[in-house]
Amino acid sequence: MAKKYEIDMCSGAILPKLLKLVLPLMLSSVLQLLFNAADIIVVGNFGEEHSLAAVGSTTALVNLMTNLFLGLSTGANVLCSRYMGAEDEDRVNKTVHTSIFLSIVSGVVMTFVGVLFSGELLALMSTPPEVLELSALYLRIYFLGMIAMMIYNFGSSILRSKGDTKRPLYYLTFSGVINVILNIIFVVFFKLDVAGVALATVISQCISAALVIRCLIKEEGAFKFSFKNLLPDGKIVGRILGIGIPAGFQGVVFSLSNVVIQSSINSFGPIVMAGSAAAASIEGFVWVSMNAFSQGAITFMSNNIGGGKYSRINRICVISCASAAVTGLVLGGLAYLFGAPLLGIYDPRPEIIEPGLIRMGLVCGFYFTCGLMDCIVGNIRGMGFAVAPTIVSLLGACGLRILWISTLFQLPELHNEFMLFLSYPVSWVITFIVHFICFIFMRRKFPKTELNSDNAV
Repeated sequence: MAKKYEIDMCSGAILPKLLKLVLPLMLSSVLQLLFNAADIIVVGNFGEEHSLAAVGSTTALVNLMTNLFLGLSTGANVLCSRYMGAEDEDRVNKTVHTSIFLSIVSGVVMTFVGVLFSGELLALMSTPPEVLELSALYLRIYFLGMIAMMIYNFGSSILRSKGDTKRPLYYLTFSGVINVILNIIFVVFFKLDVAGVALATVISQCISAALVIRCLIKEEGAFKFSFKNLLPDGKIVGRILGIGIPAGFQGVVFSLSNVVIQSSINSFGPIVMAGSAAAASIEGFVWVSMNAFSQGAITFMSNNIGGGKYSRINRICVISCASAAVTGLVLGGLAYLFGAPLLGIYDPRPEIIEPGLIRMGLVCGFYFTCGLMDCIVGNIRGMGFAVAPTIVSLLGACGLRILWISTLFQLPELHNEFMLFLSYPVSWVITFIVHFICFIFMRRKFPKTELNSDNAV
């Protein structure tokens, strides 16, 4: 039964199989965003005056605190895909159990930090006093679901390594419906405001995590999970950390630069904060659609390198990057074209829609360059190089944004929302160019043709 969810990534045409892998992953990512979008839409229409700004202003901080550990799930995916391509079932199974163990540890750490220090961290971000208390309440409840969130993400990355992106989609569909229903019940009927949407999200995350674990328990062969074997393998831990920590650190650095930008947004007051939060939520749907090709590239590249199919490296990179760019052009253009009515769903006030449109014009219009940047990083990680893309991203996208905000943005004549959001497309273009050069040099480390001997992992 489980075999029908697998994809042979080491032979045949790349694009049809990449789309088969990516489209359910794309829909899964959209559903995850719908959790947050449902939160924002419900509180924007039925919550208190500053509830929309309170929930929206937490996104950058949540990403900052979770991306390091979510990067470990990338390490689990790369390693599991590599062993899958090499048909090493013993090490696949060890990777499965080690990954779930790491997800639980990661979730415990995140819960502890988030519950205890949310208020202090929000204050450091210059969150306005009228928003701070609501934002802190939302975060403290939200972080109670971190263990479930980590289990789902690690579990879905394990399933993705063999091409199974359909079942995680089914699980998220079910939990997403529950999330929306609970949002309405808790906020509209029980008047729980931001606490209600946070509680609904936590419950839905627990449901999706339970379904992923149930799926792995029912698996046969290398991917079968058993609680009695929930012990980490030292070598596997080291390899996951070797790939996952740089990937997670890159996410942390990106989020840190976004925290700096969010702090600058906060300086313009609750109206601009709310407009930016609504625009960011819409942009998120475009980004996850592009980023699905980056995740697909990681899995495809890892499988083929594990199987010694080196002649497919260039084609995987070109096809995945082109697909991400086309997705960004089409969806980004549509998002901006219908920007005003979309922003109106979150909050119909014209004074909130105006700053949201300023942000969307710069971000959505150039989002395809972000897709190119992310996708080529996915290809590099799938090749097994973890540190180089992190350094490039640190110096490129993140360092450049912080430099931009601390210099140009501080000039009185340039201290406005337009110049603030312009830092995004400028950093994407420059960082993609550097990553592309890195890919050319890293490709030379592999043979141009297939290996005829036993595959080496």
